[in-house]
Amino acid sequence: MAPKKNSWPVFQFEENKDTLYLLHQWTQIVGKVRLKKSPWQNHSWHVSLYVDTQGLTTGNIPYEGGMFNINFDFIHHELRIKTSNGTRDRFALGGQTVASFYEQLMEKLKFLGIDVKIHESPNEVPDPIPFPKNKKRIMYQANAAQSLWKTLVQIQNVFGVFRTKFTGKNSPIHFFWGSFDLAYTRFSGNKAPEFSGQVPNIPLTVMQEAYSHEAFSVGFWPGSDTFKTPVFYAYSYPNYPDFQKEKISPDKAYWNNDLGEFILNYEEVRKSSSPNEMLLEFLQSTYEAAAKAGNWDREKLDCDFSHLDKK
Repeated sequence: MAPKKNSWPVFQFEENKDTLYLLHQWTQIVGKVRLKKSPWQNHSWHVSLYVDTQGLTTGNIPYEGGMFNINFDFIHHELRIKTSNGTRDRFALGGQTVASFYEQLMEKLKFLGIDVKIHESPNEVPDPIPFPKNKKRIMYQANAAQSLWKTLVQIQNVFGVFRTKFTGKNSPIHFFWGSFDLAYTRFSGNKAPEFSGQVPNIPLTVMQEAYSHEAFSVGFWPGSDTFKTPVFYAYSYPNYPDFQKEKISPDKAYWNNDLGEFILNYEEVRKSSSPNEMLLEFLQSTYEAAAKAGNWDREKLDCDFSHLDKK
């Protein structure tokens, strides 16, 4: 029997960084539209995007005429807008600058009867350039965008399995456009110390609400100019002193003092004989470490529905 083909794509930051820069800016614009038109949800869950069968989507957003959604299509490389009234519009991603993407999206939303005005500066990035003024000519590479999306699809599926084993309060699996990562969070149910850190271009009150309760988060980050390695991460809030001292598996995982997180390089997972199992091992072991360090009541929070699969 032929060995099972590994469906996890090769993904490297340096090869994809120009397209990642554009997508980071563009997803911020689209995400800010969702932010402005959606009612507030705890921990800013109303702002994120979601992985779908063609790329990234806002999901349904309310507006005066009903609801609409905005979708990044990384198969046909278009941005698509659809409304519940049956109207729709789209434009190609190729050849766009940040400024032209912003201009086209605002024009098409207006044409569809969607009235929205967003804050025109990116969040969570140093030295932000307002969207209408960012006319840098950067090439959009279709294969880079598709590689990111296909990577997120694989990760989404594994996170989905991990999510089934927790019955406490937990987040959707969602893509945050500020930090530009796919994330999933569990909560102990207990209040946390008030957040006092600094995040570029985000009001402190927003961060304090986001970290109002004890949390354990995992995610995938495609890298940046200062940290060029795509990684899986796991952290706790508060950062329990004993968390980093716990034994984590697999052996390739390590604690990063600068980030204050456990890290597992994406390439280590991709090239393993069982990527799904390796990633699940990392997720479960870091959760157990955080729960132990934070004295979480796992008897009330954990669950296992595997026996229901047989019924």
